Order: sequence, then structure tokens, then C-alpha cells
Amino acid sequence: MSLPPCPKCNSEFVYQDQELLICPECAHEWNPSEAPAEDEAPTAKDSNGTLLQDGDKVTFIKDLKVKGSSQVLKIGTKAVIRRIVEGKDHQLDCKVDGAGEMMITAQFVKKA
Repeated sequence: MSLPPCPKCNSEFVYQDQELLICPECAHEWNPSEAPAEDEAPTAKDSNGTLLQDGDKVTFIKDLKVKGSSQVLKIGTKAVIRRIVEGKDHQLDCKVDGAGEMMITAQFVKKA
């Protein structure tokens, strides 16, 4: 009997325990008869509650100090969201005009 590989790590070493299949490498458990749950992409909302997406243009709503630098990003500075990531502190990977690429917290921007 051939078991499918693990959907998380693609390991071949999957074993069956009653109705569930278990991967010993990443400890993922799933029921093969159920449809696989699609992983949702991380989401972020700006200061006004607007849902942000990759490629959106945003502007800063307050002055932000850059960690490890004496540089300050002023109100109204524009940035382009390259990708949205899951994180406690910084959700947006952006390209900021005049400052390069950096991670920014979504609550300090608004969609342009």
C-alpha cells in the first residue's frame, strides 16, 4: 500500500494511525479523506482598516525612526509593498522612496 507524501514537508516516511496519516519528520497529521485545507496568505490592514495587497502604494501617517540609524522617515513618505509577511512587529516588506527596502508595521501607513 502506497501512502501519499506529507503535504507540508514532502517526506516519504508517512505512516497511518487509524484514520490519520502522520509525518514523523515534521509531526504533521492529516486525514487523507478530507480535502486539504488551503493555506491563507497573510493579510494586513492599514491605519484606516483598508486591506493591503502586494504591489500597493502606501504613505506613512507619522514620522518613523529607522532602527540602528539616525535616519527618520517623515510623514507622507511613499513606499511600495513588495510582500506581506506574518509577524508580530512588522507585516510589510516595502521599498521606501529614498531609504531602500525595509520592514514596516502596517498600522503606520495608509493606502495611497
